[in-house]
This record gives sequence, C-alpha cells and structure tokens, in this order.
Amino acid sequence: MKTIVLQEPGDLRMTDMPFPDAPGPAEVKVRVRRIGICGTDMHAFRGRQPFFSYPRILGHELGITVVETGDGVEHVKPGDDCAVWPYLTCGECITCRANRENCCTTLKVLGVQTDGCMREEVLMPARLLFPSTKLSVEQMALVETLGIGCHAVNRGSVTADDTVLVVGAGPIGMSTIQFAQATGARVLAMDINDHRLGFCRDRLGVSETIDAKTEPIKQLETLTDGGLATCVFDATGNSLSMGACIGYCGAGGRIVFVSLVLDDVAIQDPEFHRKELTVFASRNSRAEEFAQIVGMIEAGQIDTTPWISHRSSFDDMIGQFESWLDPASRVTKTVVSLD
Repeated sequence: MKTIVLQEPGDLRMTDMPFPDAPGPAEVKVRVRRIGICGTDMHAFRGRQPFFSYPRILGHELGITVVETGDGVEHVKPGDDCAVWPYLTCGECITCRANRENCCTTLKVLGVQTDGCMREEVLMPARLLFPSTKLSVEQMALVETLGIGCHAVNRGSVTADDTVLVVGAGPIGMSTIQFAQATGARVLAMDINDHRLGFCRDRLGVSETIDAKTEPIKQLETLTDGGLATCVFDATGNSLSMGACIGYCGAGGRIVFVSLVLDDVAIQDPEFHRKELTVFASRNSRAEEFAQIVGMIEAGQIDTTPWISHRSSFDDMIGQFESWLDPASRVTKTVVSLD
C-alpha cells in the first residue's frame, strides 16, 4: 500500500508497505480517507518538533472508514466513518487513573512518538474511534485540531462572564477562539499578522482584534476599560509572547499556554505575584472531549466551514508540502485526500 515516510527533516518519500493483517481483539482495521496537516507535521519537516525521531510516518488528524473489526468491538462496525483520538495511553499510570489520559506518563501520539496514518490502511485500537453519521470525513479530520482548543478552554474554565484574549490566530488559536465563543465569553484576538486578524473578524466573528506590533497592552486596556483579560490563551509557540501574557491578564486571572516551545519561558515574578495569576499548561485533548466536539459540530455549535484553505491528493502531497510552510501561502488548514 502507498505510504509516505518522513525519512529525515525535509525528506518526505512515497514508499510501498504491506497492507495490515486482520484486526485482533479490540482492534479495527481502517481505511484512511482524509489527513489534516498540522503544525506538528510542519515542525517535524523542519526538524524542530520535540519528542520526535526519524524516520516517521506522519499523520494524526484523521477522517477514516472502518474496514473490519476484531472480537469485542461493538461501538463501530464496517462502513462507519469516524474521527480518531490519536493518543496511545497505558490506562494504568497515575494520570490515566485520574482521568487525565491526555498526559499519560507513557503517552505516544500517532505520527509523533509512533508511526501515524499517512498510508492507505491502518490497524488501531477500537477505543480511539468516534463515529458520526452526520459529519463528513473532512470534518472528522478537523476534530483533533479542534480538540486542542477545546481542551485549552476547558483547562481555563472559561464561562460567559470571562473576557478572553487569544494571542496567536493560527489554527490552534482559531480552535481556541471557537470554543471560547461557544461558552458565551467575550473573545478578543491578538496577532502580528494582519491577514490572520482579518480572518478572525470576517470568518470567525471576532469583532475586537489587537495588532500585537503596536502597543498591544494599551489597545487591550482601551477595549476593556483598563480591566484587561480574565483569561489569556497563548497559541503562538513563542517564548517572548508567552512571557508577555502576564501584562495582558487582569488581577486574579488565568493564563493558558496552549502551544509548545523549545525554550525557557521568562515570567516577571513581581507582576505575577501582584496579580495572583494562575498559569495552566494545556496538552492534547481527552477522549471525552472528542465526543464533546463531534456532538457540538453535529449540533451546529462549532462551524467547520472556515477551516480548510488548501486541499491535496495523497499522490501530490510531497510536491506541495514545502509550499504550505511559506506564510505567503496563507494556509489555515490543508486536508489531504486518499480517495
């Protein structure tokens, strides 16, 4: 079967691998229909992804169709279209027992610590599948990206009483914006990129945006009558931006670091203590949040139409991949089709 492997940074290759065997107990064999390309894939291509080794089959944002089920599988059947929660967990460690399996001590993410799904068929545990009769396979491929924002908003305990500032309006910031909006909170977006801010206004309905290049704290103070934000989400993956979040957050507020950075984050401690802030890390998403997201898309609470800006066939992906890294391409989300 056709398989794309990232041999080393900058080197994607189409190879041929055997099709998988029949599924064992509690397993399913799936046909990969759509693959979303995310920041993790792009960082890996550039050689800048932590927790990563080469060669690696990428691919963890997935829309799949069940081909065959093993013994004991009851919640899906052949022909079902599903989203895939792409996290392999032990189920036994202290975090799994505390229902925080998204940070399992031995966590392996498909396409990161273990091979992913840039291939025609895959065997995987049936518990990773979340079926829907209403979502398209393209929408299924968006659920993992949406899961990052969903989990971040849940970590921040956002309510309708909050004034939320999302710093960084790329795909992770976009997903955070959508779930913050779903709570009824007032949501503001900040970025250095005028196109992204325009996208937030025109496509996501964010009426209040801040240009981070020009005195962002003053802009935020003006918009909030000096109160600043009650909850700040940083989705930039930039250590300087993450450290600056203290200045955007009002007294008693919360900061959620959504993106990951290979660097130290410096925090101005006197200001941190003066405001008595709370800082959260947000990692991946939980399985129950996948069910939440599928239900919210089905109910029309989350709109997926703004997301997909680029599409590619599987055969053409290698030739186009590097162009998606260029900011001039204005990629929001690329979805690769194997059909």
